[in-house]
Amino acid sequence: MTTANPKPKVHLTKEKETLLATLYGRAVDSRAKHPILGDTMAAETVRRLDYDFKRMRLGPGDSAGVALRAKQLDDWTARFLATHEEATVVHLGCGLDTRVHRLDPGPGVRWFDVDYPEVIDLRRQLYPERDGYTTIPSSVTDPAWIAQLPSDRPTMIVAEGLLMYLTEEDGTATLRRLMAHVPSGELAFDAFSKFAIRSQRIQRVVVKAGATLHWGTDSAGIRALSPRLHIVENISAVEIAGMDNLPPAYRLAVRLTARVPGVRDMARMYNCRF
Repeated sequence: MTTANPKPKVHLTKEKETLLATLYGRAVDSRAKHPILGDTMAAETVRRLDYDFKRMRLGPGDSAGVALRAKQLDDWTARFLATHEEATVVHLGCGLDTRVHRLDPGPGVRWFDVDYPEVIDLRRQLYPERDGYTTIPSSVTDPAWIAQLPSDRPTMIVAEGLLMYLTEEDGTATLRRLMAHVPSGELAFDAFSKFAIRSQRIQRVVVKAGATLHWGTDSAGIRALSPRLHIVENISAVEIAGMDNLPPAYRLAVRLTARVPGVRDMARMYNCRF
């Protein structure tokens, strides 16, 4: 008689635990009548983990927002890969995101997912290996891991729900090291404003995990990262294409939010070229 493999237990705290909220948001979206991202792999991952996801208390509107932000980053990354068949993708603070599987890059792409060792260990239990794909178990702010990346290819650097958890010193140093290591590329990420950092007590997922937000910035701060860097697109998180497909109550709340500049700009998404 054989016994089923036990579900992997999750022992993540503070900012590491917040990655489970985005995973759950994508899973909930995948079960919607008209999913935005359709990440069925996320739903399967939630089913396989030994964790009480109900404590996240994410409603349909919250999960749709998670899916829209993920889709925007997917779209920017896919656009980059469509014009760079021989490229590198570096996903910083990858968590349990399935982006490499959703985009299914071609054989000329080298893809690196970077996160803390305990997160990468969990990924390795859950997700299959694939050609051209490497996981790096490290804090993204440790300079040592960057030496593993090719230095002669155009590179797409993606960060979702990460930079606000780093200090400004660590975040800027990490992005500058990456840009200095490669000849050219793009950045795709979300960022919080300084007002959002001051208002972090209203961020339910952050408070529940006992995490702390540190780095708030704006377009001027992003441009100051490097004289090579140019902002291609700069979108408020409440103005991403597809918001009209959200549940009615959530759509109304988003529209009201978009009318208040300080609130509208609390979270923005950037696509930059260097």
